Amino acid sequence: NTPATGGGLTPNLAGALSYLFMPFTGILFLVVEKTNAFVRFHAMQATVLGVAWIVLWIALTVLSNVVPVLGWIVGFLVSIVLWLGGFILWLLLMWNAYQGKEWELPVIGAFARKQLSGAA
Repeated sequence: NTPATGGGLTPNLAGALSYLFMPFTGILFLVVEKTNAFVRFHAMQATVLGVAWIVLWIALTVLSNVVPVLGWIVGFLVSIVLWLGGFILWLLLMWNAYQGKEWELPVIGAFARKQLSGAA
């Protein structure tokens, strides 16, 4: 039987829930869980990915509003691709965490690990 985390959840469930409303749930699990490295990794990766995702959406919104017509068309098409890709990535991240895997995203995962090792 897997021991519960600081929040009383199993580590795989806490890791998966870190992605649910990223970056907010990631931050929540970083605050609640102080010792479990698996949960802290997924929480930090969810936080970093969530912040990067918000910045990307803001940049895309600015682009589509600043550049007339062409910016809107490109912004709309890119939004569709990003939404679909992001949704699939979100599901994969939650599924892998629930399966007990530390699936590290390129760049973001390495950055999240570096933040955790610097915070220790």
